[in-house]
Order: sequence, then C-alpha cells, then structure tokens
Amino acid sequence: MPESVNSAVRDKLKQRLRFYEDLGLAPFYRHPAARAEARSESLVTAAAAPSSSEETTLPNNSRNPQPAPPLTVASAAKSFPPASAGPSLFEASHRIVDDTLLKIREDLGDCTRCKLHRTRNQIVFGDGSPQAQLVFVGEGPGADEDAQGLPFVGRAGKLLTQMIEAMGLTRRDVYICNVVKCRPPENRTPEKDEVATCSPYLFRQLDVLKPRVIVCLGSVAAQTLLETNRGISHFRGEWMNFRGYKLLATYHPAYLLRNPGAKGEVWKDLQKVMAELGLAVRKTKAK
Repeated sequence: MPESVNSAVRDKLKQRLRFYEDLGLAPFYRHPAARAEARSESLVTAAAAPSSSEETTLPNNSRNPQPAPPLTVASAAKSFPPASAGPSLFEASHRIVDDTLLKIREDLGDCTRCKLHRTRNQIVFGDGSPQAQLVFVGEGPGADEDAQGLPFVGRAGKLLTQMIEAMGLTRRDVYICNVVKCRPPENRTPEKDEVATCSPYLFRQLDVLKPRVIVCLGSVAAQTLLETNRGISHFRGEWMNFRGYKLLATYHPAYLLRNPGAKGEVWKDLQKVMAELGLAVRKTKAK
C-alpha cells in the first residue's frame, strides 16, 4: 500500500477488504487488473468516507454529492456472477428487464449445471402460448417427455389435456412447464440441489409469461413456488400468492391415475380457476 495513504485510510481499506472476503470476492481484488482498480480514486474515496455503524454494507453517507448506492451481499453476488453458473439465487427473486422465453432457453443452453444432465435425452423447456393467461407447472419430465422434448405427453399428460379441454381450453391456449427441465432417473422426485439449480429458469419463464393464474400440479411444484415444506393437502384448492401472481395448487395428474377418486376434488379446483379467468363453469367432470 502506498506510503502516501495515511494510517486511517489504510485501516479503512483493510476493513473493506475483509468485508469483500466475507462476501467471497477476495479473489477479484487479488487479480492484477483488479488491484489496479483498487488503487483508483473511486475506491479510495469510498474507503475514506465516514464509517457506518453497519458492517454488512458499504457506507452510503459519503461527502461525495453523488454517492454510489450501498453494496449489499445480494448486489455484490449479482455484480460478479461465476462465469459458468446459471442465474444466481439472488436473481431468482428479481425480474429481469426485457427477458423473453427465447433468451431463457438460450441461457439454459445444453445445460450441465446439475447431475440430471448425465441421464437425460433432451431438455424439456416448456410448451404452449407465450400469451397464456393460465400456466400449469409440474414436477419434471418423465420417460415420454424425455423422448419427445415436450412436457406432459405421457399418460399423465393425456389426462392433463382432458382436464384442460374440460375447462373449455386447448393446450395451445395455456403454457405447460416443469420445475426441473431434465428427467430424474426412474422418475424419482427431484432433489433439493437440482430444484435449486433449475428453478430460477422457471421463475424467469413465469415472469415473462405474466399469467393471471398459475396452477401447481403436485407437491414439488407447489413447495418450490411457495417455499414451504408443507404437504399439498394443507393448501390444495386455496388461492395463494407467488410474486404477485395468483396461484392454486392441486393434485398431479399422475396421482389421479393412481387415485381416480380424487378427480372430483381436482375438478373443483379447476372450477375455481375457470371462475377467476371468466370461463363458463361446466357441470361435467374431467374424465
């Protein structure tokens, strides 16, 4: 550190660098190019500003008439994402300006971010209308979906299609996607790390679509969007909120194939969705 920098400023710089180490950003400041930036006037000015009583953010009470906004853990992580990583967990809670389904698919690429890529055949991104007012979110692709690259095309998918048609709609009128985009081996439940890696892309899809209603099919979808460990029976058929969108959880079509007696409960749930969307509520049940 230059001798021209007095001891007070030197101490503040040391404190700031310890803060960056706590954020995991220390390697950035050890790089030669970064060290050059560290000697820049802006960093020295920030370091020389009066200290804040909070150690978790940079001080924002500098004498500079146009002080930079405080650097929080979330903004720091967003500013310096790992080059090979997908959307960060910090970005998952913030809408991306001018995002599109095409951009999301391009960002996903030939994804190898989690172990599911080792056994998949195809990424199953989503299917339906980009202007859909109704979005169905499932758990993950099965064998048929993995083979065709489209969501809900197997036995459970055929039942979902019948449910959609019973509502007076077609698959072209809605959008269908899953929490994870690759088939879990033997159709097992997606693991927490797999959901954490893939769900930010789902959140981006929903923010682009801006649906009036989201229907979660099964526990995994509902628990992911609602950030809960409660079983679906605790809130099935109740209107919930996901980032400003109306959300309703119901049983997965695969569950209905094993438990046909639950179809009546699901039909009641879908009637609530129909009423919310202004669709004529029919008296017949989904077959």
